[in-house]
Amino acid sequence: LKAVILIGGPQKGTRFRPLSFEVPKPLFPVAGVPMVQHHIEACAKVRGAGGVRARAGGPGPPSPPCPLPPQVPGMKEILLMGFYQPHEALSRFLVSAQQEFKIPIRYLQEYAALGTGGGIYHFRDQILSGGAEAFFVLNADVCSEFPLQEMLEFRQQHGDAHSFVILGTTANRTQALNYGCIVANADTQEVQHYVEKPSTFVSEIINCGIYLFTPAIFQHIGEVFQRNQQELVLEESSNGWQRAEVIRLEQDVFTALAGSGKLYVYKTDGFWSQIKSAGSAIYASRLYLNQYSKSHPERLAQNKPGGPVIRGNVYIHPTASIDSTAVLGPNVSIGEGVTVGAGVRVRESIVLHGASLHDHTCVLNTIVGWDSTIGRWARVEGTPSDPNPNDPYAKIDSETLFRDGRLTPSITILGCSVTIPAEVVILNSIVLPHKELSRSYKNQIIL
Repeated sequence: LKAVILIGGPQKGTRFRPLSFEVPKPLFPVAGVPMVQHHIEACAKVRGAGGVRARAGGPGPPSPPCPLPPQVPGMKEILLMGFYQPHEALSRFLVSAQQEFKIPIRYLQEYAALGTGGGIYHFRDQILSGGAEAFFVLNADVCSEFPLQEMLEFRQQHGDAHSFVILGTTANRTQALNYGCIVANADTQEVQHYVEKPSTFVSEIINCGIYLFTPAIFQHIGEVFQRNQQELVLEESSNGWQRAEVIRLEQDVFTALAGSGKLYVYKTDGFWSQIKSAGSAIYASRLYLNQYSKSHPERLAQNKPGGPVIRGNVYIHPTASIDSTAVLGPNVSIGEGVTVGAGVRVRESIVLHGASLHDHTCVLNTIVGWDSTIGRWARVEGTPSDPNPNDPYAKIDSETLFRDGRLTPSITILGCSVTIPAEVVILNSIVLPHKELSRSYKNQIIL
């Protein structure tokens, strides 16, 4: 078994700016660890191991060991695939992840954006080396329980040795139009029809962007590649070589495979969300922090004598300095080297490494960028973009930045090295990096 994690490239993740200016989006910390580390942990299934095993609430007895989930058997290698240039932060992460999870992890750099299918087709020899019998493909911008073991068992029970499995979940009828929609046989779960982002309602079962393939998938991707080349010869396009290589699994491959008896859907009731915008990162952080109570209890901060007040699920890096009168949570992630002063209130927020929250600041529904400073008695607040809590199948909406010429109220984002003065209010605003503000702002992008 192998796993391929599709991490995209710098011209992707534009909705994640200004945070993706500083680090590649897959390395952005969600619930205290890089976004893509959740995927790697799911593949390696090493629970409570290495690097981030913080005594999150400060010194104290270790948390009781949690039962290990079933291992994904035979996972031999994890491949990250994308078109980021070799990046110091990415290289450092790969080295530390290999040491932590005791599994080979490599980065394969595409020469251009080849699409979800073009990349794995281009590197098919690397994926198949060592005689891989099957491999997972995971999109880096999803947050999930990653039921990989269950997908393996499902494939053994359904279909044949050469069948493929898509992870699916249920969305409401309106939001399903924003995803790939799957029509499946109710008894066998064979995919009979697949449409990517249909214009009218097709199905409430949506594609989660997590797949289980066998080497036979490359024959189907190869047919798309050949067809693309033939069409380009007819068109005599000048830059046809690149266009022929760009292959999208969803539109080009799944649509053709549907109804052939080779494609199945495994429906999960576990949590799942996309991480397209910074606002969705706070929601994903909440989902992962909630899961930590079972999978990584040692990462959750506890109320201790002389420590800050913890409400709900909170992650605190062991190097952070938190005043005992601060109140944190629920859904708060405090990064490396963060300083939190007296009387500070933080809720539904991510505070990135090196940030400083001075005494009596209030931070709600906000991402505080690296090395940013918020002055005394300042209030920094955003508007959450959570799914409808009354609809069990609701997903997070991919809100547009502007509506009717106005900035859509959303979470507040402070880029890196932003300075907020004392006693001001920043509401529903996005502040680009290296800004020193002098007054209050509301519903603005501060360039």
